Amino acid sequence: MNPNQSSCNPIKKPAWLRRRLPSGPDYENVRTLLKDSHLHTVCQEARCPNQWECFSARTATFLIMGSSCTRNCRFCAVEHGPVQPPDPREPLRIAEMVRQLGLTYVVITSVTRDDLSDGGARHFAEVIQAVRKGMPDAGIEVLIPDFQGDPDALKIVLDANPDVLNHNVETVPRLYPKVRPEAVYERSLLLIKRAGATGSRIQTKSGLMLGMGETPDEVRQVLKDLRHANCRILTLGQYLQPSSNQLSVERFIPPDEFDAWKIEALAMGFLQVASGPFVRSSYHAKELSTLPSRF
Repeated sequence: MNPNQSSCNPIKKPAWLRRRLPSGPDYENVRTLLKDSHLHTVCQEARCPNQWECFSARTATFLIMGSSCTRNCRFCAVEHGPVQPPDPREPLRIAEMVRQLGLTYVVITSVTRDDLSDGGARHFAEVIQAVRKGMPDAGIEVLIPDFQGDPDALKIVLDANPDVLNHNVETVPRLYPKVRPEAVYERSLLLIKRAGATGSRIQTKSGLMLGMGETPDEVRQVLKDLRHANCRILTLGQYLQPSSNQLSVERFIPPDEFDAWKIEALAMGFLQVASGPFVRSSYHAKELSTLPSRF
């Protein structure tokens, strides 16, 4: 028995989580371009269930600084192991891929790099600057790690002026030892609060996965905490076990409960909320952003 399984008979995936996988020339073209460019996407590394849809729509979330993470969160399929120095050519390669795909909105995330003195903040900034130079009218969203709470590292990213600064709290505080043993809930909240207190046009964003054993009251308190930290955009999605090596699903949340959470979150003051079984941090990110219509 897998030690991560809560029982010998994991619960069956419900009908609302089954759907046909899009394919076609656009999907194959994006997949081939990414393969030939030797770039990583979180869509592929984290085994996102939306990758076929997003690739078919000619979108992708770039994963920078390699495909191995220095942390080992028990919900995540991204590889944990030895890491290499960030590739100094990566910013220009991403900018060129953005140009080839004709993207008007770009999402950039990374593995966590606790081995680097700034957590990779300067590399994030270089990617933002390269994309901005190549596609000056494109919106740019970054989904960043916590940089171990270093405010100077966060400032490096903010000074590069992304349009949206995203950092996921992922789950409720009680589950952090099981789900994110190397992360700290209060540290993540403080990062969002610092980003939201800059007084700039940068929008703050965060998200949670549901179905890992949290209670409604715990979720509600996290949403209140995020609003207190001036988080403006929220995503809520269903946790899906990427493989038998990760934590099992405790509960599949029905779509109507996700709808109810969206109504409640908007009433709390979030400007935009995406809530549904297949919602992920960067899913339909362009539509969810509160940027001017030119993006």
